[in-house]
Amino acid sequence: MNIDLTNKVALVTGASRGIGRATAIQLASAGADVIVNYMTSRSAAEDTANEIIQLGRQAWIIKADVSEKEDVETMFDFIKNEIGRLDILVSNAATGGFRPLLAASNKNFDAAFHTNVLALMYLVQSAIPLMEKKPTRGKIITISSHGAIAGLPMYGLVGSSKAALESLVRHFTLEIGDRGININVVRAGLVATDSSKRLPNAEQLFKNQINFTQVGERILAPEDVANTILFLASPLSDMIQGETITIDGGAAIRGA
Repeated sequence: MNIDLTNKVALVTGASRGIGRATAIQLASAGADVIVNYMTSRSAAEDTANEIIQLGRQAWIIKADVSEKEDVETMFDFIKNEIGRLDILVSNAATGGFRPLLAASNKNFDAAFHTNVLALMYLVQSAIPLMEKKPTRGKIITISSHGAIAGLPMYGLVGSSKAALESLVRHFTLEIGDRGININVVRAGLVATDSSKRLPNAEQLFKNQINFTQVGERILAPEDVANTILFLASPLSDMIQGETITIDGGAAIRGA
């Protein structure tokens, strides 16, 4: 069964690069029109939008800091007034930096938790009126990482915020599941993105992945994560609710 998202509108936050960009293009490949949210790089967002347009789909570019409630509300005012619908929300934007918790400041903590956790609350609160109680179920997907369940060097702020994010999704499920919306998490393993390449000892970490994954020498790519998001955005996942799905090539079973 092919996934067909024709006539669906998706919002992907942090869609100018990495997993967000791959997701936006994958959703468009399945027929969705896509709202490309970005924060810093307009040119990268335009590159994503142009590829969506080349696939024959519509694309809108919106600059918004999803950690700021006012920015999220302004973005949704545009969606409501100019587009008029929203079927899929992918909360992908993330931040945090890589530093020891002993050296972290209040500012560091606030930045990580506002973007990685609070943003989802703002997005869901704004999205509900556009997504609830339609003939087909609305889909909300957010992105986590192994730091949510494992201690990783220099990853304390990001990891703890991702643990909070996964908990937030479980509790949102109780409130929106019966309103015609599915909300789930994709917990991604180590993916080669601009962010992960800044991890301490990143080169060695990527080399080690081959020893931990159970899929030969294949390395996890943004497109692999996007494929899982595509599935969760489709009617095929209607009975998956409040779950965290891990995509890492089997690395987690060996503690990676």
